[in-house]
Amino acid sequence: MSKTAKETLPKPTLEKQAPARPLPGDRSLKEETERMIRVDHAGEYGAVRIYAGQRAVMGDKHPKAGLLKHMYEQEEVHLDRFNKMITERGVRPTLMTPFWHVAGFALGATTALMGEKAAMACTQAVEEVIDDHYQHQRDALKGKDAELEEVIEKFQAEEVEHKKIAEEHGAEEAVGYPVLSAAIKAGCRAAIWISKRV
Repeated sequence: MSKTAKETLPKPTLEKQAPARPLPGDRSLKEETERMIRVDHAGEYGAVRIYAGQRAVMGDKHPKAGLLKHMYEQEEVHLDRFNKMITERGVRPTLMTPFWHVAGFALGATTALMGEKAAMACTQAVEEVIDDHYQHQRDALKGKDAELEEVIEKFQAEEVEHKKIAEEHGAEEAVGYPVLSAAIKAGCRAAIWISKRV
C-alpha cells in the first residue's frame, strides 16, 4: 500500500466511554440539593434575626426604619419559602439553628448600636457573601432542579438589592469599615460551611 493510500485511510475511532462512576464519598443530586436547602434555610433564618436585632435597637421612628422593614419583610418571605421546602422535601434543618437565633440577633443589634452606617455595612457584607453563595449554587444546579434554581435566582436578586441599598446609605462610610466588613464576611462564610454539614 502506498504512503498516500495509508494517509487517506480513516483513523480508528475510540469507543464511546461510559459515564464516570461516582467515587466513594461523592454525593447524589438529592444529597447536594438537601445541603443547599439546609444552608439556605439557615442563611435566611440568620438574615431575619440580623434585621430583627437592628430594628430592635434603631426602632420604628429611626430615619432608616422603613428601609430595614422592607429588607426584613423580604427576608421573612425567603425564610417562609425555605421552611416550606424543608418540610416538602424532608430536609433536616441545621442543628445550629438555636445558635444562629442568638448570633444573628446579636450581630444586628451590635452593628445598630455602632450606628446606622455600621448597620448598613453589616447588610452590605452579609449580602455580598450571600450573592456569591447563591451564584455558586446556581452554577452547580444548571437545570438539575428547576424549582430550587428558580427560588435561588429570585432571592439572589433581592439580596443584591439589599446590598445596593446599604451602599447607597453609607455602608462604606462606617467607622472601621474594612475591618468590620472583613470580620462579618468571614463569619458568614464560616456559618455557611458549618450549616451545610451540621
